[in-house]
Amino acid sequence: MIILRKVYEEVKKFEKNYPGELCWRLRSHCKVVESYIDPDEEILLAFGCQKYFKGASIFNSVVFVLTNKRIMLGKKKLLVGSTLYSITPDMYNDMQIYKGLLWGKITIDTVKEEIKLTHLAKSGLDKIETVITNFMIEAKKQYQNNSK
Repeated sequence: MIILRKVYEEVKKFEKNYPGELCWRLRSHCKVVESYIDPDEEILLAFGCQKYFKGASIFNSVVFVLTNKRIMLGKKKLLVGSTLYSITPDMYNDMQIYKGLLWGKITIDTVKEEIKLTHLAKSGLDKIETVITNFMIEAKKQYQNNSK
C-alpha cells in the first residue's frame, strides 16, 4: 500500500498545484496503477484526467502515471474490472498539446494508436509536456544505445 499512497499523493499534489482538471474516483484508479507498478519504478508525474473515447469523455476518468520506465494509464471500471494501458518508450512517437477555452488536451501518439487525454487544467500543460518530453528524450537515447 505504500505505492498506492505515493501514487494518490502525487495525483493530489499535481491537482493542488494545477487546479481545474475534471476527474473523479481517483483513489480507485490509483489502486489499479498500484497493482501493476514494479518495486523499482519511481513516479515522475501523476495526474487525473479523462481518456477520450467516442464523445463521452467526461465519463472516462483515468489516472496518468509516468514512471522512470513507462507511461501508465489506470482505470477502475464502475462495477467490475479495470483497465491498464502501458506505453514503453520504444512505443512512443510524439505528443501534441491543445489549449482550449476551459481545459487542455494532450494526444500521445504511439506505434499502435493515439491516446487522447482531455479535461486537463491549462496551467498544468507546460509541466506535463516538459516532464514527458525530457523523460522520452533520455529513454530513447538508452533504447538506441542498447539496440546498437
